[in-house]
Amino acid sequence: MFRFSAYIFLLFLVLIAGTVACTAGNASGFAIPSPTVDAAKAAKSGGQTAVVAGGCFWGIQAVFQHVKGVTSATSGYSGGDAKTAQYEIVSTGETGHAESVKITYDPAQITYGELLRVFFSVAHDPTQLNRQGPDDGTQYRSVIFYGNDEQKKIAEAYIAQLNQGNVFPRPIVTQVVPLKAFYPAEAYHQDYAAHHPDQPYIVYNDAPKVAHLRQEFPELYSGK
Repeated sequence: MFRFSAYIFLLFLVLIAGTVACTAGNASGFAIPSPTVDAAKAAKSGGQTAVVAGGCFWGIQAVFQHVKGVTSATSGYSGGDAKTAQYEIVSTGETGHAESVKITYDPAQITYGELLRVFFSVAHDPTQLNRQGPDDGTQYRSVIFYGNDEQKKIAEAYIAQLNQGNVFPRPIVTQVVPLKAFYPAEAYHQDYAAHHPDQPYIVYNDAPKVAHLRQEFPELYSGK
């Protein structure tokens, strides 16, 4: 009886976590081909940024915090106005914002195309329209917010490559749009997976993404 009750209680926690918190869909869990169009690695170290969205920002941030060459990953909002860049308002799905992650990386260690390969392979499911897993709403849509023409070219070429190769069972619905602004999310959303590793939601939704990263991209995985 005790074991059954404990199981029901744990299941209840998982369901509650999935309904009151942002929930990310399970990652595809397999490595996709490298992009045929990509930037060359820089001769010198530096700092560049990439902004992507694909479900709850907790999971996207957790994945890229474990990628070699990434110096920081910040949860936030992109696609809407500054006055609506607040979690409670974004959660209505009516602001134009998507829960996003700003990735700062060293182009001498990792390319923009390699970041997108991780994004499409393990960070989210790019074939789900305006949702990820159980989360429904435009704030969970799949987006690449490009910062310059080179990023746009690489992103569009990569999506075309993957669609033409029938890599996924359904067409990719990821939007490729210009980055107008990125607004960091509230402090309690930052590093959420790292601060709450035992929360049932994190265990079920986000830890498997990091595990897939380690399994599929050992050369890119960082245990930091």
